Amino acid sequence: MTNFIPIFPLGIVVYPGEDLNLHIFEPRYKQLITECHAAKKPFGIPTVIDNKMQDYGSLVEIAELYKLHENGEMDIKTKGVKVFRILEVIKELPDKLYSGAIVNYPDNNEKGNPDTMRKLMTGIRELHKLLNVNKDFKKEDEVLNTYEVAHHIGLSLAEEYELLHLLDERQRQKYLNLHLAKVLPMVVSMEQLKEKIKLNGHFKNLGGFKL
Repeated sequence: MTNFIPIFPLGIVVYPGEDLNLHIFEPRYKQLITECHAAKKPFGIPTVIDNKMQDYGSLVEIAELYKLHENGEMDIKTKGVKVFRILEVIKELPDKLYSGAIVNYPDNNEKGNPDTMRKLMTGIRELHKLLNVNKDFKKEDEVLNTYEVAHHIGLSLAEEYELLHLLDERQRQKYLNLHLAKVLPMVVSMEQLKEKIKLNGHFKNLGGFKL
């Protein structure tokens, strides 16, 4: 299925199901949000990386116009709905300050492997423990999905975007597990280095080497 959507390009990745709060201050996007809110229509957030708009993004719905400021700026609450792929950008629209795009919605297999998800969550908790971070995901490990945890394991923007256009949950699980396999040893090494630096200058109780 293809259709036209107004777009709000941002330097972030929004995943389906994600809650996102935005402060709207640019005139073109104040117009976009005002119109979408009045018509109860969604809009698209394609990801911008290195000043270039990418092909993939997420359709989002306006859950609440939380606050309208006196100067016309607004705070809104939105929720990611589904991944889209841009087929054509429409830069200029009649009587509109914002742009739009013709998009389609690729099939997205959201059924993962519960055992793989448990393994992934074990790795995430190990990472958080090393970093002294406390996160409560408020669900059993096996019912969580990769979209719900992806922002919490230290992916770069480019890596978050790579995950966005993996359209199979098992592929996404594998991607995140590979990321943790790479990152965890680095964090452990950093913690060991920190402990070594702390010991510098202290009296050391070391046994001598027997020749």
